[in-house]
Amino acid sequence: MAAPRQQGQQDMGGRRYFYRRKRVCRFCSEKMDYIDFKDVSLLQSYVPERGRILPRRITGTCAWHQRKLSTALKKARVAALISYVGE
Repeated sequence: MAAPRQQGQQDMGGRRYFYRRKRVCRFCSEKMDYIDFKDVSLLQSYVPERGRILPRRITGTCAWHQRKLSTALKKARVAALISYVGE
């Protein structure tokens, strides 16, 4: 006879499955149409210490804003506001 299930568990061998909430685009929720390349504090959150641009699946931005974000980051790199490579 099977043991009664505890709260938060499934039948699949007693493994717990958690519901992951879908990430919402930060720019869509704030209704931002233009991403300014001079706003370094905003852009720094999308670049890790190695200096690479974070992908959409990690940041949760929509495709339209991800394209605008990448062009703003590239402009900020050319203007020497953000470094190309991490330290």
